[in-house]
Amino acid sequence: METQKAIKQFNEIKKLSGKMRLAAESWNSDFQTLIATILSARSLDETTIKYATVLFNKYPIPKKLAKAKLKDIEKIIKPINFYKNKSKNIIKCSKQIIKEYNSKIPRNFEELIKLRGVGRKTANVFLSEQGHDKIAVDAHVHYISRYLGWTKSKKPEDVEKDLEKLLPKKLWKKVNLTLVKFGKKYTSKKEKNNLLDNIKNII
Repeated sequence: METQKAIKQFNEIKKLSGKMRLAAESWNSDFQTLIATILSARSLDETTIKYATVLFNKYPIPKKLAKAKLKDIEKIIKPINFYKNKSKNIIKCSKQIIKEYNSKIPRNFEELIKLRGVGRKTANVFLSEQGHDKIAVDAHVHYISRYLGWTKSKKPEDVEKDLEKLLPKKLWKKVNLTLVKFGKKYTSKKEKNNLLDNIKNII
């Protein structure tokens, strides 16, 4: 795959992408962005945004969430998938942020993945949302990238490396948002694949 062709394909996907808000977008602080991103894993963005908003109305900063009772958090975020584990994770993550980072969210990948509930994808989503040149690979990014021939890799970390080699750095932070919004807008596999077939033929 040539870089110029991939850029044209990416720009076409961007034109077709929806305008919906994703879970990592438009929060009041880095802390809220990170916690919402943790909560969004394998959950609908709409559900995450709705109940994360309720959560942050009561626990807007690390100090308050760190002192919260587990049952209270579970009650608030119950509609979010894996709410029990996520409740434990965000409380422990808040305690780590206070104790180890003076209540400030690190802007460094290696430090971020030390936080409870933060894996590679979550860290990269957070950093790209903060303007860093990072590519977060989730199911949408994985599927579309393989369909268009941007990568042949199956492991998310390898897909990430392939996309970094293929696409210019200025696009990296836009990859996840653009491809996820496209994937969420076209939920019918047939419709999605038809559009991707057209995009694949761009010269």
